[in-house]
Amino acid sequence: MHAFNLQPKTLSLAERLADLAVDALIDEADLSPKPALVDRRGNGAHSDLHLGLMHDSALSLWPAFKAMADAATAFGEIGLPLREAVGRIGREGEQAMLDTTGGVNTHRGAIWALGLLVTAAALDPESTAASSVSIRAARLALLDDRYAPRPLSHGAQVAQRYGARGAREEAQLGFPAVTQRALPQLLRSRAAGHGEQHARLDALLAIMTNLADTCVLYRAGEQGLNTMQRGAQAVLDAGGSSSLAGRRRLHELDQQLIALNASPGGAADLLAACLFIDRIESGDSLKQGAF
Repeated sequence: MHAFNLQPKTLSLAERLADLAVDALIDEADLSPKPALVDRRGNGAHSDLHLGLMHDSALSLWPAFKAMADAATAFGEIGLPLREAVGRIGREGEQAMLDTTGGVNTHRGAIWALGLLVTAAALDPESTAASSVSIRAARLALLDDRYAPRPLSHGAQVAQRYGARGAREEAQLGFPAVTQRALPQLLRSRAAGHGEQHARLDALLAIMTNLADTCVLYRAGEQGLNTMQRGAQAVLDAGGSSSLAGRRRLHELDQQLIALNASPGGAADLLAACLFIDRIESGDSLKQGAF
């Protein structure tokens, strides 16, 4: 059959949501210049990561995101059966990620955040406002998965040590770093005409100003966290990433965090969540159609 005679494929809701989740991860990875994070310039504060690996990792998670959305459609309501199905799929997705990356943790936190949001979006694709999706995700996160491994992750250990809010608590509260900080900043920067890449950088910085990023705490303790939060606020106060003064501040923050070996991976995961919610909020991305 000639290629021009092929009919375009109509994607299912689960396939569209999985596409959007992977796109959000790839867009987050590509965004540059991010302070101390992997981007198009280099590896940031990481010795075991690079941009190609981040792309491969994101693509490896597509089946897991699709399966979570399919599970939401099959169960049709928030409850323990769906929570435990999503947990099982998430652990399978994490293993697929580790198989792809040779054991490097590239997106463990993102699997949790985006997995919940994909599931929440699939439960009611007609209700895609950020507040609605985040509340459904929070209700799901509040349920206890009886089959989840009990050993504490690095992030959970650090959250416990410093009394910080970890990824689990962030989700259970409905992702306030996304809905109250990142999304409003993204919209403000767009409205000011700063350009999409600058708007996304500003959204990341807005997350960093307040988040108790357990990745930073694990690597650099409270000094690293204070450096991240104050430095991010300084960039925004100077006019954001689109201004010359803001770019200078951003470069300073990048160098400071690299010197501390502090990479704001938790903020990066939440930026991906922000980009995902931003795409589905209008509902246009979930409408039936050919791709």
